[in-house]
Amino acid sequence: YDVVSKTGGPFGTMRFPAELAHGANNGLNIAVRLLEPIKEQFPILTYADFYQLAGVVAVEVTGGPEIPFHPGREDKPEPPVEGRLPDATKGSDHLRDVFGHMGLSDQDIVALSGGHTLGRCHKERSGFEGAWTSNPLIFDNSYFKELLSGEKEDLLQLPSDKALLTDPVFRPLVEKYAADEDAFFADYTEAHLKLSELGFAEA
Repeated sequence: YDVVSKTGGPFGTMRFPAELAHGANNGLNIAVRLLEPIKEQFPILTYADFYQLAGVVAVEVTGGPEIPFHPGREDKPEPPVEGRLPDATKGSDHLRDVFGHMGLSDQDIVALSGGHTLGRCHKERSGFEGAWTSNPLIFDNSYFKELLSGEKEDLLQLPSDKALLTDPVFRPLVEKYAADEDAFFADYTEAHLKLSELGFAEA
């Protein structure tokens, strides 16, 4: 989503080959394929709502916060232009630029980075390999704890993760979330909800 041009947003376009071909979406086709049989059971839901609901459910069933979900997104035929997602090899200025164009704050950037508590990178898709935490199937504040404890051979820290430690605004938020999981969950909920409704809340 771009807050200036009011284009892009959560409108179900990630299922289209043009968006799946974006470099930042490498491997996303697997998730889209796995979700399709479930989507077929709920034809009343738009793809746009379904994908957002899937994200909300994934966070909740892995132990994370309950994120409000508001249906009503329309499916759109045209994916956004490539280049609106963050580049993991870059630093804090890049993060602010990318997320700022979406209308998201510094707090949102750090809270959403905590979503790396789930999942892992695959070298053949991103050039990076490994999980950020020792239990990548649990949503908790361990991403921030691991970030502060330094690099470990078996865990991943992307350049964009490390940038959170060197930035004078980002680092206090990392420290806050590492010490207080409830604070992380509250801010993550707010940021996830905001992200899931970009361009939809105003529609």
